[in-house]
Amino acid sequence: MRTVRYELHYQDPNSQARLGRLISPHGAAETPAFMPVGTGGSVKAMLPDEVAATGAQIILGNTFHLMHRPGHQLVAGQGGLHTFMGWDHTILTDSGGFQVFSLAELAKITEEGVRFKSPYDGSRQDLTPERSIEVQEALGTDIAMAFDECPPSDKPKDYVARSMDRTTRWLDRCLAARRNPERTSLFGIVQGGLHEDLRRAHAETLIERDLDGYAVGGVAIGESKENMARVVSFTTPLLPVDRPRYLMGVGLPEDLVRAVMAGIDMFDCVVPTRNARTGRLFTWQGLRVVKHARYKEDRRPIDETCGCPTCARFSRAYLRHLWLTNEILVHRLTTMHNLWFFQELMRRIRAGVREGTLQNLLAEVIPLTTLAED
Repeated sequence: MRTVRYELHYQDPNSQARLGRLISPHGAAETPAFMPVGTGGSVKAMLPDEVAATGAQIILGNTFHLMHRPGHQLVAGQGGLHTFMGWDHTILTDSGGFQVFSLAELAKITEEGVRFKSPYDGSRQDLTPERSIEVQEALGTDIAMAFDECPPSDKPKDYVARSMDRTTRWLDRCLAARRNPERTSLFGIVQGGLHEDLRRAHAETLIERDLDGYAVGGVAIGESKENMARVVSFTTPLLPVDRPRYLMGVGLPEDLVRAVMAGIDMFDCVVPTRNARTGRLFTWQGLRVVKHARYKEDRRPIDETCGCPTCARFSRAYLRHLWLTNEILVHRLTTMHNLWFFQELMRRIRAGVREGTLQNLLAEVIPLTTLAED
């Protein structure tokens, strides 16, 4: 029996969009689902029960950062990441590969893995498929991601092909390194850059491994929005219908709706939390920037249609005051609002799949990354 199971409940006859449930040892998540990012064992500024109150049923932890601070063995000794951070629901951890590759000049890729200079203490370290699995299993995650190479979008096709083949070899080493498959599932990551023939070949290769789930990787790393949409729309229907499909690192509202229409079930992104920490709040009227002088005496909530605790109690004027005086509370209130907005977006997406109105929702969300007029 699989550690993580996917139940397909409904398939939209007019698109690839679908409704389902992802079931792990720590509970179920309705899909399509958005996973808040808890990089170092917390969703920044939020208590775990506050994150759950937004409607989030699954969060993401970061293997690279947790293996450095506080260390995966320490987390294991504390009872695992769920206990350590007080999150009783599903956790997915990335493989650590993307963070290593983003170090660029600090990392060297070999067949064995990646040798890099730690951004924390400058020490030389190695991250291999085996070590990535060791760390993720020690953390006690529900869903582990296979260690992969994520080439920049501007690399030539022959480079992307070699990288893709290495990712396959690393996946096989990840499979061989597993020690707790009954507790931690393993998702593979489809690479292939912008090239449809490579994407098809890699999807077919990964499907042969009969994995617990499949991710579309290597997008939202510098390519155009049109190319990202094309790659996702092409790749996702190639993946098994009875397994969860995960689009890594994509999080703008328009992109989420388009990806759901392509058949994606799971998302993660720092967009809601990172924007909150810069004072940029998503609303159903567009973006609002809390520090703007126009809100100095504005008694209205950030979004009069929002039911989050921030909008229920606090005015735009108050949030602007907190921001200008550098009060810590502003980061909690803005983060809470943005996470609430994204979970409400996912609820509307799921309703749109059921009702056949995703095209209408897409038209509604396209303007939401521009500034609100009032």
